[in-house]
Amino acid sequence: MSLSIRNQLSGTVTSVAEGEVMATVKVRLDGGRDLTAAVTRDAVKDLGLREGSPVRALVKSTEVALATGPVEGLSIRNQLPGTVSAVAVGGAMAGVKVAVDGGELTAAITADACADLGLAEGSAVVALIKSTEVSLATA
Repeated sequence: MSLSIRNQLSGTVTSVAEGEVMATVKVRLDGGRDLTAAVTRDAVKDLGLREGSPVRALVKSTEVALATGPVEGLSIRNQLPGTVSAVAVGGAMAGVKVAVDGGELTAAITADACADLGLAEGSAVVALIKSTEVSLATA
């Protein structure tokens, strides 16, 4: 299956905490960082997710926000530090590629935000991703 989702990071499930309908799945990315995904219990069952399961974390580029440093007092669980590797700015939007431990993420942000943050190749950033926006895939 081919997907239009370019943000795909490989990792291994380190824990699954199930609730009545949803579950939080913690994943250790190949680069060593931890990522949390909030998925349905049905997805956990259908994918056979358990500690040690290899997975790919998938995130649409429109669901990746960028900050110029770590952010405290925020409900967003996933904060991945990285370095801007490329910036493409259009009339309204910008595509910002960020090298993170174990892979690369693309963030689709407004051109104004890109300018306001002063983003350029080599800029240090933190990619922010809500756990509800992380999908998981198995091989």
